[in-house]
Amino acid sequence: MQPARFIEVSAALIFRAGRLLITQRRADAHLGGCWEFPGGKREAGETFEQCLAREIREELGVAITVGDLFEEIAHVYPEKNVHLKFFLCQLPAGEPQPLDCAAVKWIGPEDLDAHTFPAADARLLAKLSATPRLWE
Repeated sequence: MQPARFIEVSAALIFRAGRLLITQRRADAHLGGCWEFPGGKREAGETFEQCLAREIREELGVAITVGDLFEEIAHVYPEKNVHLKFFLCQLPAGEPQPLDCAAVKWIGPEDLDAHTFPAADARLLAKLSATPRLWE
């Protein structure tokens, strides 16, 4: 049996006017159809912050300002292990476009439960729900 792959991922928590940006995975991707927080895999030589800025440009066509680390999670899937870092980010200008994802959406805290997220995001979702100041 082969050991599971280890993947490092950076993801953005982008709030605007009391709403949070989420993206939908393409149907043919791992966990296809699930909603997630935009970002992606860290490449060799990149910091998590550099990775995030690059991924958001590629995925959504906008530039962000990467802020503080909000949550860090390790999760084991049957086929891989992921280490996720979620950063609070600012979107200074522009409107995200679904360039490398199926869809983008701005949601309020009451909408979190209405979307299917990967299992790895469970602790983050609970923390987002329990931190109302983020949504102000």
